[in-house]
Amino acid sequence: MTTDIDWDQPIDPKPGWTLDHVKLYVSSGGTEGQYWNNTQTLLLTTIGRKSGRPVRTPLIYGEDDGRYLIVASKGGDPAHPLWYKNLTEHPEVRIQVGPAVLQGTARTATSEERAAFWPQMVKHWPAYDEYQTKTDREIPIVVIEPAA
Repeated sequence: MTTDIDWDQPIDPKPGWTLDHVKLYVSSGGTEGQYWNNTQTLLLTTIGRKSGRPVRTPLIYGEDDGRYLIVASKGGDPAHPLWYKNLTEHPEVRIQVGPAVLQGTARTATSEERAAFWPQMVKHWPAYDEYQTKTDREIPIVVIEPAA
């Protein structure tokens, strides 16, 4: 685990609904913001691959056997989201799920895992299927394993 990172001073999203969502989540200690638009969200903090600073992003999540699942969809954009690029270089992450703040390690799901997890994640956010049709890239699913 990276020890010289100040996880408590992350870079938050630019002004807009995502920043508003992060502020609500954090200011309420996770009692508000976890549930959004009929689904569940967590706050993912990655280490910026260029800045070396923590960067926080709200994302929809699923769960599988104590692990957290997130989808690197970027709405079907041809490029991966920046948070995904960050964690492929620096797999150490922090997540906030409701009031719980956890350190963990992130990795891209294997092809077999993705095949199993995709329908589960579409149940959380049906638009993922539409996003996949908009891009030639296979949209990755990320598995976050909390540290023991």
